[in-house]
Amino acid sequence: MLEIYVPEREFYDERNEVFIKTRPVTLQLEHSLMSVSRWESKWRKPFLSDEDKTRAETMDYIRCMTINRDVDPNVYAALTAADIQKIMDYVGAELTATKVYRVKSTNAPKKTITSEVIYSWMVMYNVPFECQKWHISRLLKLLDVLEIANNPKNKMSKEETVRSNAAPNTARRAKPHSKGQYSDME
Repeated sequence: MLEIYVPEREFYDERNEVFIKTRPVTLQLEHSLMSVSRWESKWRKPFLSDEDKTRAETMDYIRCMTINRDVDPNVYAALTAADIQKIMDYVGAELTATKVYRVKSTNAPKKTITSEVIYSWMVMYNVPFECQKWHISRLLKLLDVLEIANNPKNKMSKEETVRSNAAPNTARRAKPHSKGQYSDME
């Protein structure tokens, strides 16, 4: 969870032509599957995509991340650029020590991942629904680990094998008196 302290602020609302004063509050934010699901149900598009978000979409996602109750909506307008950057750094953070290495296929189409897809993976791997409150990077990493553990290792295609062996083969061929073949004498 990320906490952002927003001190008392007074600012001018140009649209309504009034001054607004907010009380101090500490926003408690969680970048979780629940937050993503709330945002996607409003905006009707995938949150976990490479597509840039508008300022309105970003500010709304911060609202969706808020786990405090009864937060004055004007508080979000009082967030500074530094506050928003800190929040976006938290959203992009990998909050896990686990590293998953995969062979990436260059021809495979990129999958669109929505909250419903992630929920379906949770059901498929019997992940308890309380994990929907975890930071989403941890949940996705857990699902990656479960997929690897439950699926047989995918073999590389001939093309992928040739590509992965190209650099070592070139290096061996460059050695003096070499035919480019691997041997125990190298």
